[in-house]
Parts: sequence; structure tokens; C-alpha cells
Amino acid sequence: MTDQIRSSHDGGVAVLTIDAPATRNALTLDLSAQLADAVARAEADESVHAVIITGAPPAFCAGADLDTLAAAKEDGLRAIYDGFLSVARCSLPTIAAVGGAAVGAGLNLALAADVRIVGKRAKFVARFLELGVHPGGGMTWMIQRLVGPQKAAAMTLFGEVVGAEAAVEAGLALRLAEGDLLEAARELAQPAVEAPRDVLLATKRTLRHTATLTDHSAAVDAEIEPQLTSLTAPAFAERLGWLKARISGQ
Repeated sequence: MTDQIRSSHDGGVAVLTIDAPATRNALTLDLSAQLADAVARAEADESVHAVIITGAPPAFCAGADLDTLAAAKEDGLRAIYDGFLSVARCSLPTIAAVGGAAVGAGLNLALAADVRIVGKRAKFVARFLELGVHPGGGMTWMIQRLVGPQKAAAMTLFGEVVGAEAAVEAGLALRLAEGDLLEAARELAQPAVEAPRDVLLATKRTLRHTATLTDHSAAVDAEIEPQLTSLTAPAFAERLGWLKARISGQ
């Protein structure tokens, strides 16, 4: 079977699955390009409100294909990055459903999502130094923002492997799925599915912007224009009417 990114758009959610079981979903140049294309199609589909990234069991993603990595110059490395950077840059909310090992570039792919949900067999492994390779793709920036400098150093410099429960404790993952991992990711995505898409996109843009700010008043200023726009939209009037009717009926 040909390695591929399987993509399905259903119920307001795009599920993108790396399907390369023989290599534990290692990212080739082709798979990275397919992933970037799949993310772009999800963004262009106005019925899609959230994107879930996962890997065909048992792995999430074993990293970059080693032969591809060994032959890569700068252009090749950046082509490998294109897949997970498309997730990092996605205008829609993104969830990584991590059911197995996320290694190297696979760790980067998981880190690139807005939220990570893990299965019991999930583990996060940097492995760059083990291979004698300097980290790339913004890994050192992403991991420090999520878990802080000490945990980031443990994973990056000392090769600490972080399992599912430890990932939740460290803030690397949001929660451990008790049942089916993909269903748990869909459940998390549901409020985004129900939200007005334009307000959802604007809110994600604002989250990115306010994350760079250090002043509360600047955040107020950043939020006020999109909030005023949403208050004049038909979706707000409809939902306000529904809420008032619900309250009055109690």
C-alpha cells in the first residue's frame, strides 16, 4: 500500500492521518508535501472548523525518514519542515491525537498543534542528539514554550522520554483519552465546530497575537475590534435570542 496522508472531512472536522505503517509513519518529502496540501484543503473548506492530526497505529510519527534526512541539504530540510509547519501555521484550531511514539520531526508535528490528546501508548522523544543531529524545525522554541526550560533541557539534552501520563503532568498534553483516542479528539473539537467559523478564525489569530504581548491594556486593544465585529454579526443575534429564550424558560 502506498504511503499517504489520509484525509476525511466530516461533521465539521478534518482528520488527517499519516498512513505509512512500514516506517512507523516517518515523514518523507512526499508525505510532508501531502500533509501541507491536506492542511490547505481543510482551511479552504468552509465546512471545516477544526483539524485533527494523527498517525496510523501503532505510532504517531517516527520522525523524518532517515534516508531523506541523511541526503538533505537546507532545501531538503525545509521541505521536511513544510508538513509540520503547515500545522503550526494553520488558521483553524488543531489537535494532535497522539496514540504512539512521536519522535524527532514527529515530536515537532505534535508540538505544532494547538492541543495534544494522548493515548496510553503515547510517548514523546526528541532523539536528535542520539542521532548526532542538531534539533531543527523550531523544536527548541516550541518545547520550551510548552514545558519550560528545565523539562525542555531534559528532553532535548538528556534524551528524557516522556510517556502519556508524564506528558499531561508536564503540560505537554492536555489529557489522556480514557477510551477511543480519535473520538476524544472529536469531542474536544465539537465546541469549535459549533462556533461561527469567522469568529473562530479571528479568535485564533488573536491568541497568536496576544501571546507576544506583555501588557494587559495592549491585549484589550487587540481584542476590541474583532469583538465589536462579532457583536454586530447575525450569528450573535441568533445565539443571544436563543440564550434569552432558554433563560426565560427555566
